[in-house]
Order: sequence, then structure tokens, then C-alpha cells
Amino acid sequence: MASQAYRTETGGRIDRSEELSFTFNGKSYTGFAGDTLASALIANGVSIVGRSFKYCRPRGIMSAGAEETNAFVQLLGNEEEPNVQATTLQLVDGLETRSVGAKVAATFNPGEIINLLHRFFPAGFYYKTFMWPRNRWGLVRPVYSQGRGLGNCAETGAKRAI
Repeated sequence: MASQAYRTETGGRIDRSEELSFTFNGKSYTGFAGDTLASALIANGVSIVGRSFKYCRPRGIMSAGAEETNAFVQLLGNEEEPNVQATTLQLVDGLETRSVGAKVAATFNPGEIINLLHRFFPAGFYYKTFMWPRNRWGLVRPVYSQGRGLGNCAETGAKRAI
């Protein structure tokens, strides 16, 4: 069995005789036939898989199926696709994915500096601060929009919301 510290020795609906390799955020991992990307990441001890859409806060896997709201990934390679649910993505050999909403890595976000200044940024501060006079929002909006957690469309490179 591969070095998957959080994998049980028996049980589940996976075939432990068929090991598959995949990459997530540039790091190589192994899983088994029958795994989803989410179950393979959990088995390998990966707890942060992405960042929240608006404030880029760390997010992990919270459910096991289509109801998952946190674990979205970007498929890489020939079949590039943004915002795919890790809990419904069947693991295949050679799968390449990365986090959605992370500038550098899912485990580190340079935008977290705003947490140090949290008392100056109450919830919804930008709705009031940058709306009047009207020209202030136009100056801040491009910077604010870059921080949001979106995937990239392969054809155009444009951002696509979940």
C-alpha cells in the first residue's frame, strides 16, 4: 500500500490493487481506482484544497458528494476546465489539478495580510467606502476583483465564476 497516512487498510469501494498517480498544486500523490479526487487528497493528508470565492479564506473538503461547496479545482492539461467539484471527479492515472482561488498555493495566500487589519475592515466595508463618490469604486474594483476565487477558462483565459 502507498504511503497514505489517512487511508484505512480495508473497506470502502476502492480497488487497492490498482494504484493511480495524480498531481495537485504541482505535488505528486497516489490514490486507488475507485477514488474521487477528494477521497485521494484526504487519504494523503491534504486538508486545504482551495480558497473561498470572496475573501480567499482557506477551505477544505466538508462533504462526500455533489453538495460540496468548498472543494473546487481547476483541471489542467488537454481537458482544462475550471471549478470542478473534487468530490465528484473520478481519479484517473495522470490527473493534473490545482486549487481554485489561490494566487500562490492553497495553503498560503498573500492576501491574508488583510486579516491583520481586520478591525478597519468590517463586513461589507467596501459597499459603503468605495461607492461614493462614484469614481473611487472604479479605482479599487480591478484590484478587488483579482483576489476573488475564480477558475480560468481554457479557450479564452477569462475568469469564470462557480
